[in-house]
Amino acid sequence: MIDLRLLRDNPDVVRASQQARGDDPALVDAVLDADARRRTSLTEFEGLRAEQKALGKQVAKASGDEKAALLAKTKQLAEDVKARQAAANAAEAELDELLYRIPNVVEGAPPGGEDDYVVLKEVGTPRDFAAEGFAPRDHLELGEGLAAVDTARGAKVSGSRFYFLTGIGARLELAILNAAMDQAVAEGFTPMITPTLVTPATMRGTGFLGAHADEIYRLERDDLYLVGTSEVALAGYHGDEILDLSGGPRRYAGWSACYRREAGSHGKDVRGIIRVHQFHKVEMFSYCAVEDAAAEHARMLAWEEAMLAKVELPYRVIDTAAGDLGTSAARKFDCEAWLPTQQRYLELTSTSNCTTFQARRMNVRERTDDGTRPVATLNGTLGTTRWIVAILENHQQADGSVRVPEGLRPYLGGLEVLEPVR
Repeated sequence: MIDLRLLRDNPDVVRASQQARGDDPALVDAVLDADARRRTSLTEFEGLRAEQKALGKQVAKASGDEKAALLAKTKQLAEDVKARQAAANAAEAELDELLYRIPNVVEGAPPGGEDDYVVLKEVGTPRDFAAEGFAPRDHLELGEGLAAVDTARGAKVSGSRFYFLTGIGARLELAILNAAMDQAVAEGFTPMITPTLVTPATMRGTGFLGAHADEIYRLERDDLYLVGTSEVALAGYHGDEILDLSGGPRRYAGWSACYRREAGSHGKDVRGIIRVHQFHKVEMFSYCAVEDAAAEHARMLAWEEAMLAKVELPYRVIDTAAGDLGTSAARKFDCEAWLPTQQRYLELTSTSNCTTFQARRMNVRERTDDGTRPVATLNGTLGTTRWIVAILENHQQADGSVRVPEGLRPYLGGLEVLEPVR
């Protein structure tokens, strides 16, 4: 959640953030009102409690009619104390509910919605297939020709937007993920195989039960959620703990299966494996001091770009607009690879600076000379199933074969070309 002191001291900053996101700034005033009522009720409660204690001492010393009168007053005071405590508790519950509805305060992101991103840079040049003398095939046609992707049987077994990766397709996904994990380890990340089922408290604490809650799978009988990213489990890993960050950020690289209902995306990218319900991903996650968060964000983006260089894809980096940020993100950079058959860019990675938002909810702190304080959390994608789409399309050859980028060859036994199955 956001810092209540920030909201009290600088409500206009939070209102501006709400407006930049396209959210209701009036929610800020509702929080301030609930906070004022809570504090007033607490003050009244504490005053009555002090009076109650003082009266108790008088009762002990009194006798006769005086004692009877004091006892009657004590009874009425006890009812007043109980009422004030109930009012304070109700105001506090309302305050907590309202605070959880306010997303993180935007830091530097451009205002606007999904189409209002800012392109920060473009790297590489998309191939000119016309000059090469052939029309590019899309990733599904290529994948089927390589006997690498089977969506028909995926739909037969599990329904729409499911698939099998077969043969070289399975090996290619493992190559991407292993390359991502090796890079993470080389940069000092601790590799983690994370749970894919988490409690409601963990899911809520990381900010995923807000506007996009309908995209999450829930197991009602067990009251557990399937994660859409290992970020969720990693954010909960140090919940209710005090971390020692004197040696720098705590970095983890989570490998997990991920699940998303893709609610509201009907008819969008339904062909192939671009937008699916289940996939695998290696996700970077960092706990760091607040002062180091912006620099850590830049480092995560650089590590993502290093991975994209290994698979030799033309891409661009965008600064995501405030209205397209997730609940927890204060700022987010996406790396999008060029997709030849659709003549557009496709998101492959994103990295978000969540500042102290998740840590406040999960109660993750660090000890400083002035006591404890919330840490900052950041996350970023290093490799996922979707990368197969861009790799197949960008490295295809006229005969339906696909050149293996040099960065993945060590993970495929030195294989240089993926050949169609004749």
